[in-house]
Amino acid sequence: MTEKEEKEKKRIYEGLITESLRNGMFRIRLDNEEEDMIIGYISGKIRRSFIRILPGDRVLVEVSPYDSKRGRITYRLPKKDKEKDQKEKDQKEKDQKEKDQKEKDQKEKDKDSNN
Repeated sequence: MTEKEEKEKKRIYEGLITESLRNGMFRIRLDNEEEDMIIGYISGKIRRSFIRILPGDRVLVEVSPYDSKRGRITYRLPKKDKEKDQKEKDQKEKDQKEKDQKEKDQKEKDKDSNN
């Protein structure tokens, strides 16, 4: 790879939209080691497809080596299914309560049999 190609290579990071600014710009917290805050703008492909980006969304950002504080949002990552996560959490809590109740009943039986 030549020096020019090496310099023009963009770095791709995953980040979280923290704030919506005017003119299709967003403040993004990157998931790199330093957790940098950058300004990102929507790429033409996302703009053309009318993909909505809101604070709290996870995105892929291309950052130029020339200006590391600005980037282009190239992809909005799919959200995790909150309902599914909530159902799994509720089921775990229910199972834990049943387990605790069985242990309590078992202890009472053992206590009664010892007396």
